[in-house]
This record gives sequence, structure tokens and C-alpha cells, in this order.
Amino acid sequence: MPEVRSRVPGRVDRHALVHSSRTAIAAVVSLIVARALGLPEAYWAAITTLIIMQSTLGAALTVSEQRFAGTAVGALMGALLTIYFESNTIVFGLGVFAIGLICAALRLGEAYRMASVTLAIVMLVGHTKSAWIVAAHRFIEVSVGIAVGLAVTALWPQTDPVATQAPGSRT
Repeated sequence: MPEVRSRVPGRVDRHALVHSSRTAIAAVVSLIVARALGLPEAYWAAITTLIIMQSTLGAALTVSEQRFAGTAVGALMGALLTIYFESNTIVFGLGVFAIGLICAALRLGEAYRMASVTLAIVMLVGHTKSAWIVAAHRFIEVSVGIAVGLAVTALWPQTDPVATQAPGSRT
């Protein structure tokens, strides 16, 4: 067992410390901003920031565009379907199918995944407010997370050329 312990300190290098610090600070800032805005599910801002922070600025911009577009499509579709058809399994399935076609037609590619997740949150999670308010909150929560993640990535860039690698991992 001493052999394993002796290798662990070598894995925690400057890159791991800096990356972990940037990510933690960005996630906390995102959560504070979302809470200050009074968003009911502020944790979505922090989760989005955590996803954005795992990339270089160029990659983060691409991921952010897809998350932003997907969240907008999913929130809109979720609100419309919930208002007109209420939440049920068949309507949800048709909504996921329709979002796939919409994302393909608009050439949104990876946004389909985020759009479907947002649709599920708006339609399937029990809420006490109208579907439009839930959809708007979800969109704002994700937008805050994207904005904070991009701002921190731009202001405090990743120094490691392999930014998508987890801190301390070896390939």
C-alpha cells in the first residue's frame, strides 16, 4: 500500500490546483449570481458552469452555443406542450421527437441533447408555477451558468494544452 500513497502527491500538480481553483470559484460565483436573481433552482447555473469550465475558451464557446440554443428550444417546447397538452408520457415522447427534428432542421447538432433535457425538466418535474415561468427560470439559470463559465474561462484561461483532461489524470 505505501507504493500507491507515494504516487498520489505527484498527481496533484500545479495544473490540478489551478484548474480545481478556477472551477470551484466559477461554480460558486454562478450559484451566488443565480441565487441573487432569486432563481428557484439556482443549482442549474452552477451545474452549467461546471460543464463549461471543463474546456478551453474555444471549446467552451462551442459548448455554450449548443447549451444556450438547446435550452431555448427545450424551454419553449416544454412550455408550449405543457400548456396545450399538459404533462403526459406520450406528449413528452412526441416532444423529444419533434425537438430532434427541429434541431436537425436548424442545424443545431449537439443542442438536441440539452433541448431534450430542458424539455424533460419543464414537463416532468413537478412545479407550482406556470410552464412559462418554469421555462423562463430554466433558461435564465442555464444562461447565468454559461455567462459565468465563459467569463472565468476568458479572464483566467486554462494553461494546460489538454484542457479537457481531468485534473491530475494521465493519458
